[in-house]
Amino acid sequence: MRRTTVAAASAFFAATLHAQTPVDDVPALRAVTVSTPRGAATPFDMPASVDLVDRQQLRESKLQVNLSESLGGVPGLQVQNRQNYAQDLQISIRGFGARSTFGLRGVRLYIDGIPATLPDGQGQSSNIDIGSADRVEVLRGPFSALYGNSSGGVIQVFTEDGEGAPRLGFSVAGGSFGSTRLGAKASGASGGIDYVLSASRFRTDGYREHSAATRDIANGKLGVQLDDDSRLTLVANSVRIDAQDPLGLTRAQLDADPRAAPLATQYDTRKTVDQTQVGLLYERRLNADQDLRLMLYGGDRRTTQFQSIPPSAQASPLSAGAVIDLQRRYAGFDARWTLRTALAGRPFELSTGLAYDTLREQRRGYENFRGSGAAQQLGVQGGLRRDERNEVGNVDPYVQTRWDFAERWTLEAGLRHSSVRFDSDDRYIRGANGDDSGAARYRQALPAAALRYAATRDLNLYVSAGRGFETPTLNELSYRPGNVGGLNFALQPAVNRSLELGAKARVADGLLTGAVFQTRTDDEIVTGTNIGGRATFQNAGRTRREGLELGWLHETRSHWRTQLAFTWLDARYSDGFCSPAPCAAGNAVAAGNRIPGIAKQSFFASFGYAPSEGWRAGAELRALSRIQANDANTASAAGYALLALQTGYLKRWGRWELEAFARVDNVADRRTVGSVIVNEGNARYYESAPGRNWTVGAAASYRF
Repeated sequence: MRRTTVAAASAFFAATLHAQTPVDDVPALRAVTVSTPRGAATPFDMPASVDLVDRQQLRESKLQVNLSESLGGVPGLQVQNRQNYAQDLQISIRGFGARSTFGLRGVRLYIDGIPATLPDGQGQSSNIDIGSADRVEVLRGPFSALYGNSSGGVIQVFTEDGEGAPRLGFSVAGGSFGSTRLGAKASGASGGIDYVLSASRFRTDGYREHSAATRDIANGKLGVQLDDDSRLTLVANSVRIDAQDPLGLTRAQLDADPRAAPLATQYDTRKTVDQTQVGLLYERRLNADQDLRLMLYGGDRRTTQFQSIPPSAQASPLSAGAVIDLQRRYAGFDARWTLRTALAGRPFELSTGLAYDTLREQRRGYENFRGSGAAQQLGVQGGLRRDERNEVGNVDPYVQTRWDFAERWTLEAGLRHSSVRFDSDDRYIRGANGDDSGAARYRQALPAAALRYAATRDLNLYVSAGRGFETPTLNELSYRPGNVGGLNFALQPAVNRSLELGAKARVADGLLTGAVFQTRTDDEIVTGTNIGGRATFQNAGRTRREGLELGWLHETRSHWRTQLAFTWLDARYSDGFCSPAPCAAGNAVAAGNRIPGIAKQSFFASFGYAPSEGWRAGAELRALSRIQANDANTASAAGYALLALQTGYLKRWGRWELEAFARVDNVADRRTVGSVIVNEGNARYYESAPGRNWTVGAAASYRF
């Protein structure tokens, strides 16, 4: 660790040793629990960095479309809105996932216990219904490895439970760039049955040219209390997306017109997504000391994407075309048994289980043009250039224990053995385009352990360590350098080792958290080439990530709320390599270069007044330092600090609840880059973000 990191951590830990809330003073913060592989746990008592964002933070005075609206206060989490609904948010945790050109990689995502990260490590956040979400939990650090492949961090989203008499609500919100959201929700509980049904439609013309999108989401949750010891929960979710893709901009294009999308307009780049999934959760208390949890799920996702690859680049007989047509069917289960007993006369808890996930993919590629010469049409589906069937599956047994072996000491340890297989059956064999069928299997034991010391009732200190790994995703395997189809089985998984030292203190009715960490990775997966929306990947050697996270959350009984979050993250390549490979003049990446897509510093501050009824108001400040756009560190996006203001009014009148709000983001009208496309081969790195923009909304609900 660098001396600055250690010095800052030492000062923090020394300060917290003297922080203790008086015994008679009950903290104002709400009591909450978070989910772990061994069951529910209190965040304060977990020997890991974990944050919970509740429904009020998710929805209050927000459009309720993207997680980027509400997760800014989580240290170590970088979530960027691309202003591009064809490519999803850009989410990274402690630098993992930053290379992703679309969707989520390196970070595991769960929605109501169902993996939104498929067994190859690729995830999507597009089916999250914020309007019915109860909370979002974010886990960082070594214990993330216990969730298996691609667990640089874990994000879990949970739908709220139905409560009380039937309730029906409607909401509407609108804002800049023709953005509107309409939502409806019904919920309630009676006689051991509870339910939530929610639906919403979001539409926008987009901040940039050629960035219009429509998204429809339906989400449902039904709970049945079978008896005093058993509960059954059914969840179902569906999403439909039609989105134009504005692509990235060069620096010259960004400076000339940040809202333009010249190449996207020429090729009519776009994406459509249809996804439906269901899950069933059975929970049973076998006796006072044993619990059983069984989860089954299945889903179907269909994607069609038009890219901007020129017809000339598709002339090779090995080309895979420029229109991607994917159909994915996925399913799995997770079975877990938990025992609470005593070991050497001290409380001991053991959880063990088995997770199985499978993905079957039909991948076709087509040309994005028809005809030639003056009669040539771009942005239309042409001839077939790729046809293959891919399968990915994992079988992961796991065990986790907790032992309170002394009055103030707790030891937690876990082990997961992850085995991931890839199989590809090539069905497009024509002339020089031979049979690219193949298979690969990756195995890794993933241990994690932590030691916690309760220095006082209000101060916990801990140290944790673990090993994780990240296989290539199917999308990362899908192309070989040179615009060639067939899976790139030369790509190897990345293996990392993490160490974290942290503290959590309840101070003056608030919660202060801090952690220093270091992660070293072998065979880091990096972008090899990235042209026209198509990327290839390679292994780069060793990397290191080390940093510091601080968080502060304070809520008063008079309804004032303060939240602060700071992250310092130094992520660099330990070994030099060439991008793209093989080495040639001008493509060397020096050891010590910063890993692109990662801000070295980020800061969040919010202050607001939110009573249970009446007027509300608040302000947010988000700041991010410079982000490198390529491995060579020759292009970057400047840092920024953005201010947002909001106000609203909540009124309860009999059985009615009425709410209205107004919000202004980027109050100072700063010109910023919202995210970067890492290593884009034509230097179209930049995705611009809006200047000053506004949102207004209203909601009404009636309790029968």
